[in-house]
Amino acid sequence: MSNNMLLGFGHWMVPIPPAFWHRRIARGARQLKAGLAFMSTEHHLVRDFAVRELPHLGKPMPPEFIGQNLNLPLVRVNTILEDLERHMTFLFRNESGAVTWAYPVTVERTPHHVKLSTGESIYAA
Repeated sequence: MSNNMLLGFGHWMVPIPPAFWHRRIARGARQLKAGLAFMSTEHHLVRDFAVRELPHLGKPMPPEFIGQNLNLPLVRVNTILEDLERHMTFLFRNESGAVTWAYPVTVERTPHHVKLSTGESIYAA
């Protein structure tokens, strides 16, 4: 793999020094890590469960369903869902509080319909 990066300007390609883009990538990784610092192990469990199970369920996922399957109290599930939604990074709930979107999947109609290797089909967010 080449260690070169080229940036296009119209008809011209300009080489970008590796030291510059290595620093930019490292800065982006630090910012991403800082942005996820709010997530506990339970946050990851809830988010991963929603992503994994939305295609199987095929409809909005109520907090009660998440709590029952992960053995978490409903109050804790709702707190975690609020955190994830507030940080606008991983999921969205409908007006009744059920998860409809957990990146990268959604039960809401989008132009991106995908069929998974397991046979389920769902929309991509």
